[in-house]
Order: sequence, then structure tokens, then C-alpha cells
Amino acid sequence: MSAVAEVTPQTYRSAEAHAFQAAGADFLYLVPSGAIFRMEGLSKEIVDLLRATELSRDEIIDCFKGRGYLPGDIEGTLDDLEQAEALASNHVKPVKPALPIQNFPLQRVVLNVTNQCNLACTYCYEYSDDKITKPDGKPKYMTRDVAEAAIEMLILESSSRKGIHVTFFGGETLLNFPVMRSTVEFAISKAAEVGKEIEFSLTTNATLLNDEIVGFLSEKRIGVTVSIDGDRELNDKMRVFHDGRGSYEVIAPKIKKLLKTHRSNSIGARVTLTSQVSDVRRIYQHLTTELGFDSVGFSPATASPDRLYHIGTQKMDNILDSFAALAWEYRDHAVEGRQHGFTNVSDTLKELHSGVSKAYPCGAGLGLLGVSTAGDISLCHRFVDSPVGKMGHVKDGGVNHDARREFLSTHHIGARYDCHTCWARPVCSGGCYHEAFIHYGDTAAANLHYCDWIRGWNDLCLQIYGEISVRNPSFLDRFSD
Repeated sequence: MSAVAEVTPQTYRSAEAHAFQAAGADFLYLVPSGAIFRMEGLSKEIVDLLRATELSRDEIIDCFKGRGYLPGDIEGTLDDLEQAEALASNHVKPVKPALPIQNFPLQRVVLNVTNQCNLACTYCYEYSDDKITKPDGKPKYMTRDVAEAAIEMLILESSSRKGIHVTFFGGETLLNFPVMRSTVEFAISKAAEVGKEIEFSLTTNATLLNDEIVGFLSEKRIGVTVSIDGDRELNDKMRVFHDGRGSYEVIAPKIKKLLKTHRSNSIGARVTLTSQVSDVRRIYQHLTTELGFDSVGFSPATASPDRLYHIGTQKMDNILDSFAALAWEYRDHAVEGRQHGFTNVSDTLKELHSGVSKAYPCGAGLGLLGVSTAGDISLCHRFVDSPVGKMGHVKDGGVNHDARREFLSTHHIGARYDCHTCWARPVCSGGCYHEAFIHYGDTAAANLHYCDWIRGWNDLCLQIYGEISVRNPSFLDRFSD
């Protein structure tokens, strides 16, 4: 007589999730899928029950029949919860995020067209005491032939992607405006030959903007990010010329002219927060009300803990409080169907709305690569001219796919074990590689010094998302691709 294998009964428990409330409703942020599930009625009761215990399907049905629910309704709700991954089953093994395909198509290159700058910002990751670049012996300015080789590399490596993007970076990008201008023309022509659509953006300190440059940016529909830290007093604490003069008086009229003239693409402000410059509300109000920016984003300076401008834990908590005030203001605008310029919120809401569950914290090494003035290919623009993250040369073999695959394998969320129990990992995925290298000397390290802050920020944005989804759900349509 043959033995019959014993079948383990299927049981259910609550899946890994982060619970939050918004607009009087209960929600679950489902980990690791990144989905947001509104909890009400029977579905909420089932999930609440299974937080503390694990039951079979029959046991769950019997339990809720006793509460007056119909068996068919219980079955259907269980199926919906299982499909939404709000419940976990002992018959289903968790699936780790899959590695990308072997040759992930490139979408964007960041061309560091110069490693020179006419400012001497104290916190600059390229020139401060925390710099990891080694530009000695490298060209100060990218030449046309290197820039054009980078464009050809982008087109080749983009494979079947229809849309591609070029970002110009520095140093101060506009110090090499002639090469930037010729590269735009070359890229437009080359993209047209293969039926691709190409877009452009640049980051600038705005000191060199003039009528010619602004007219070109507008004509070619080039997106612009302006680095500025607020009003004169705040901006000039760190953003100074080499002789120590503040830059605000030079850039303010140029920025106003840029905003007035250039209407063909987005123009945003990027603020670097430090221990001395952290008044988020004051900065936001000045940049939007006085200078006229439609969008403002904030980022803490990347710095070792012993730097004077490093933001300590207490000040980061204060910054989160300031972010929260602006975020709720964003919510109020959204409920009324109005746009708000706090891009830290809009960027996070877009990721939450799309249900992103990242295997990597950003596109570096994946859909994005940086190119130095000499043509060296790097993980991203923050690693150009650095011995870390090298991935080939635009004129000598192109992308080193072996190096790229090795990086993606060792930096996948599956290899970042510190992140495996964190509910915020679908959006964070361990954090910035450059930040990790500065703090821990290892690009693969999780940014543990920011973990509490990241969880606090994502919880806040989930509440904002939930509020909008209840009170004006059509506003969220703008985040759909």
C-alpha cells in the first residue's frame, strides 16, 4: 500500500505592512509590494484578527459567519485580500526582488562637462574635505568629441527605449556652454536618425546666465535646476565666490529673468540644507514668493559627521517637523485642486501612487550613468573622476557591462540585509550610494543614520496620500504615467 503525503493546511496571517490613518480612514501600506490598501468593513476586521494569530481559511470563514457575515462575502473578501497581498499564506514563499535583465537599457547620461566652478561652496561634494574625486591630470573641460561619443553611447545602450535624456552637470555647467550647446544640436540630430525622442536638463548656480544662454535654454526646451539656498543671508552662508563674496546679489536678477523668459520646460530650485541653513519654511517662502520658483526641493548636505555643516540628529528631527508643515500645506492645496511647489512631497507621492517597490535606491548604474570630462563612465555624476564606480570609457570600449552587472548584483536590496525588516524599503531601498560611501566607506552600505528620518518622512507622505485619496482623488491622476 502506497503512502499518502500529508498536506499541510493552508493558513493565513497579516502580511508585512505599515498601518496608518488619514481623513478618518484606515490604510495599509503593503510591504514589499508597495501597494496602498484602504481598510474598511469586513476586510479591516479580517486583517485586524490576523495580526495576532494565524488561521486556516475554514477557521476564518467560521469566525466571521459567527459575526453575521455571509460565507460568499467572506470568501470573496479573502480572495481580494490575498490578491492584494494584504494577507500572507504559509503556502506561498516570499519572493525576493528580481535582479534586472542582463543588459538593462540606458535611459539617461549625466555629462560632467567641466570639473571647474566659479563658486567655492563650503559643502560641495566635489571640492570640500569630503570629496572623493581625483581630477588631477584630467581635462578641466569636456571636449566636443568626448561629449558626442557619450551621446552615441547613450543611443546605442538605450536599446529599444523610445525616450532618452541628457543632463549637463559640473562643476558649474555653464562654464562650458559652447560644448553644451553643440552637444544639444548633435544629440537632437543623432536621436532623430534612429527615431528616438531626446530631452535635456542642466544644473547651474545661475551666475553665468545671460540673454544668449537663457534664449538657447528656452528654444531647446531644456529643463533647469538652480542651486540656491534661500534669501541673501542664508544663501551666502555657504554659496560664495572664491574671494568670499556671497553669490545672491549676482544670481537673484538672473534667476528672475530666467523664470520670466524660459517657459518651455520646468525650472526648479534645489536647496542644500546644512546645520547653519535649515529654516525650510523661510527658504521656501522666499524662493517661491520673492524669486518666483514654481518648485523647490530640499536635500541635506552629504558630509562626514565631524564637519561643522553636518546636520545632527536633533536638527534633522527639526527639519522633519518643518517638512511636515509644508507637506500639510501641500495637502491643503491638493484638496482644493491647486498645485504646490514642495517637490519632496510630489516626488514621494508619485512613487507611492505608482506602487514602486525598488530593488535599487535610484537609477545610478541602472538606467543612468555619469561621464567625466575625460570620457570615463561612472556609476553617476557624483562618482566621476573617482576610483569608485568605474564602468568604462565612452571612446574606449564603451560601457563595461561586466562591471555594471557586478555592481547591480552586489547593491541589490536583497544584498542589503539591514533593510530586510524595514517597512519603508520599497521607496528607500537603502539610500544614496554616495552618502553611504562618505559615511561608511562602502557604496553597498545602508544609510542607517537616516533610517528613522526616512521612515518618519514616508509615514507623513502616506498620510498626505491617504488624505488626498479620500478628499480629492482626481488630484492623484497627475502622478499616473
